[in-house]
Amino acid sequence: MSAAVALPANTRKKRGLKRHERRTGLLLLTPALIAFACVILWPFIQSFSLAFFKYTIDMDTPKYVGFANFAKLLSDKDMLVIWLNTLVFVVITTGITFILGLAWALIMNQAFVGRGFLRAASLLPWVLPTTVTAFLAAWIFNGQYGVFNAILIKAGVIQEPIAWLAEETGAMAAVIVTKAWLSVPLFMAFFLAGLQGVSQDQVDAARVDGCENAGVMRYVVLPHLAPTMIIVTVLGAMGNLQVFDVIYALTQGGPIKATTVLSIEVYKQAFQNWDLGTACAVGVLWFITMAIPAGLYLRILFKREQ
Repeated sequence: MSAAVALPANTRKKRGLKRHERRTGLLLLTPALIAFACVILWPFIQSFSLAFFKYTIDMDTPKYVGFANFAKLLSDKDMLVIWLNTLVFVVITTGITFILGLAWALIMNQAFVGRGFLRAASLLPWVLPTTVTAFLAAWIFNGQYGVFNAILIKAGVIQEPIAWLAEETGAMAAVIVTKAWLSVPLFMAFFLAGLQGVSQDQVDAARVDGCENAGVMRYVVLPHLAPTMIIVTVLGAMGNLQVFDVIYALTQGGPIKATTVLSIEVYKQAFQNWDLGTACAVGVLWFITMAIPAGLYLRILFKREQ
């Protein structure tokens, strides 16, 4: 038998240091992991399991019904409308926020007098409490004394006030505009941070090669911002899938479920119909829907780290 080869002292020291670092890192993470398990993981497991039970306010104990709650939801036409409402809200809101955030970031990246003040002021909608902004939007879109109607009438676009929040299309447009206005500052901050990393030498070289502003944007700026754009879009979609406060404060999901998304439906099933089993089943469908952009984000993140 051959004798075991002794490792050099430096190698043993490095391995011991790595083990010590791993133990220290795990020790530092332990409080956060415990908090995560108690506050997020355990309630999620309970909610997931409760989706397979019938449990209303008049019942002492839940009754196991298997996939009956899911079957009821998937056979309900209103559930399809709610899911489509969620899709429309997420796609349009994310798209508008992306375009406006990028455009505003490009403006804020230019040098002009008062740029610092305007950058700080641009974050105001994001800093304000969401409910306050929603009530402000309700006043703006009010059918009787709303500012939006007054502007349109003054401009000659409409002849009489429109009850925006009482119409299905108008209500959805109002919540989309309100949420986009709240999210534009955050998108702008991400894009502006990305623009700060664009090399001025590359910009100058592109101009020497004959590129105008559109060419510089296409061949220099956008390729540099591409990773940021993907991550911001995915994170924005995930955030819009979780929106509750803006929609509830503005329309409460009405009129006639026109602005009812998955988050609103969970609340209504749990705290208006007092059907916790169905509410948890909607929550599971909501989680599956949200897992799609979340999985895309994690895939992009891990791919970049490799």
